[in-house]
Amino acid sequence: MGTPLGDFIRARRDAIQPEALGLPARHRRRSPGLRRVDLASLAGISVEYLTRIEQGRDGNPSPAVVNALGDALGLDGSERGHLLYLAKITGGGCPSHNRPAPPDREVAPTVLRTLGLLEPGVAAVTNRLGDLLARTRGFDAVFAETGLLEGAGADGGFPNLTRYVFTDPRARELFPDWGAVADEQAFDLWTAPSRESAEWMGAELAPVAGPEFTDRLQSHRLPERGVLTLAHPSAGVLRLHREVLEASPRDQQVLVMLPADEATEAAVARLRDRAAAGAPAAG
Repeated sequence: MGTPLGDFIRARRDAIQPEALGLPARHRRRSPGLRRVDLASLAGISVEYLTRIEQGRDGNPSPAVVNALGDALGLDGSERGHLLYLAKITGGGCPSHNRPAPPDREVAPTVLRTLGLLEPGVAAVTNRLGDLLARTRGFDAVFAETGLLEGAGADGGFPNLTRYVFTDPRARELFPDWGAVADEQAFDLWTAPSRESAEWMGAELAPVAGPEFTDRLQSHRLPERGVLTLAHPSAGVLRLHREVLEASPRDQQVLVMLPADEATEAAVARLRDRAAAGAPAAG
């Protein structure tokens, strides 16, 4: 069985064309990308050692080896940071035997006060599993018609953006660039508060979301996180900048969504006014 570290290295190796690194193209190869022997040579390690890392039989390579692999793969800063993170959580060789479990979902009073200061803006407290732990009224006004706020997991918990993206058909209508949003949510599971909580979320989603989820989780595609576009059921196209503020000590985040243009700003204001007035959603 592989490890997150091995999966990431293998995925990046498969994505590299040999000629991009000045190596001769090999058109008769049955599998795409860089050969294991080439990566091992570029990193200055043996093919056997690289094989053990990729297959999960060596879960604790030294920092020097990890950095050499990052150099050989031509990783940028974000990708290298992810490689080092995966090496850290993979370290120790043996997988965790703790029972998968959800993370702490209690929001600190100071974080709730901070969220209140963001009213009437569009903001929420989340964790990296996608749980919406607290929201502003502005957030509710924007997402009330989308189905996102209806969801709760098997444990009867909070609405969850990751679950919504992968299991609710309305998500594909709400997010015109659904694939990019799905990549973001799958990638964020690797930065969950603990390996156990990520495994808990993966175990819940994999049976119902299938390859759309598991393929993205295993590919480790680093998202770009540009402007988020929504095809809102009644307000039309909304374009939102996203700012993320880290909230300690529970490894939570304050997600703030800001209108990216005047049309979006006006549409969000209308949604807030309608929600405040208690008017029904437009049909």
